[in-house]
Amino acid sequence: MGTAALSGLALALALALPSAALENGLALTPPMGWLAWERFRCNVDCRADPRNCISETLFFEMADRLVEDGWRELGYEYINIDDCWSAKQRDTMGRLVPDPERFPSGIKALADYVHARGLKLGIYGDLGTLTCGGYPGTTLDHVKQDAQRFAEWGVDMLKLDGCYSSGEEQAEGYPEMARALNATGRPIVYSCSWPAYQGGLPPKVNYTILAEVCNLWRNYDDIQDSWDSVLSILDWFSANQDVLQPAAGPGHWNDPDMLIIGNFGLSYEQSRSQMALWTVMAAPLLMSTDLRTISPSAKEILQNRLMIQINQDPLGIQGRRIVKEKTHIEVFLRPLSQAASALVFFSRRSDMPFRYTTSLAKLHFPEDAVYEVQDVYSGKIISGLKTGDSFSVVINPSGVVMWYLYPTVLPAQPWHLVRQQAPSEDFRPVLL
Repeated sequence: MGTAALSGLALALALALPSAALENGLALTPPMGWLAWERFRCNVDCRADPRNCISETLFFEMADRLVEDGWRELGYEYINIDDCWSAKQRDTMGRLVPDPERFPSGIKALADYVHARGLKLGIYGDLGTLTCGGYPGTTLDHVKQDAQRFAEWGVDMLKLDGCYSSGEEQAEGYPEMARALNATGRPIVYSCSWPAYQGGLPPKVNYTILAEVCNLWRNYDDIQDSWDSVLSILDWFSANQDVLQPAAGPGHWNDPDMLIIGNFGLSYEQSRSQMALWTVMAAPLLMSTDLRTISPSAKEILQNRLMIQINQDPLGIQGRRIVKEKTHIEVFLRPLSQAASALVFFSRRSDMPFRYTTSLAKLHFPEDAVYEVQDVYSGKIISGLKTGDSFSVVINPSGVVMWYLYPTVLPAQPWHLVRQQAPSEDFRPVLL
């Protein structure tokens, strides 16, 4: 077969694969909710630590917190089980079963409890011989059976990890699970760890295919409870934004991993930074913290209504880093619907608050426009800011200032939305 024929075949396969995979119409905005892993890991010792072990009690209690403490009304609707929920063996019919001591009521009862409170349940699987925690994995011969099992239980999201599997098995299994989930007839959001196991970048990762197979996907390392971990993820996403940013959109999202706000590793300023930066990256907002003991300040950050509105913007365009200064100030921009924009001014400094002076013109906003600006955290409003006006923001060390900008006067030459920006640091906001 000639080279041209081979490339044509490859193209045909690439085009054929997505049409047979994900067509579920779900996750049109980044999913929001709570996920067990970062905070509670694989703690299965319910006798020594009944309050914090992976058990149905933990998920019942977190569901109650989402409802009673105002999270659900803001959009935090998923309660997601991670690894270590199952028994160590499948049953005699080859089916996954929950650990009988830690989940005595069963997953169906947990799903019913969650649904009765207006929430949704997520569960975890692994496309391999074992899960990362050493529990039964979903090998290729079990994909359809496990998808049906999850649907029968009433699961609303599946996170499918990639431990103990080969690249070939992942290339076959991740699309196969998408088809299997669709075939159940139940709407199940599909979260894939596929790219994270393949280095996150082309040529090993084909983001065109991935966006047709999965609703969201982990690109990079697991987040840990530290500022260094947050920065390493941010740096990787920024360094590779030309590849990552066009792949995101309604129904298919890059996932930089969980929000660790409310735990032990981030300061107040760093917590505000993670929330702002994840929001501007159009990331899923999946909290992994103890909602029973969360501090008022962490709760205030996570429940910021304007922040959530920006994260959930229906256009679904992922933001980009547009400025990286020698002063260790970085600026991120996310275009929003109704000609609005979000700007994040981020300080990597560790000395003292820094006064950063710039203008919207320097940030490539259109000429002749006039904006109303709202500070997302303080609520302060600046009216009548023109593109050419110089302004200053004071950014605390490892902190952010985040702005929501809405045009009150449109420019003489209207801008038009470009869905996928050409690779460039010169990423411009758009007016519709």
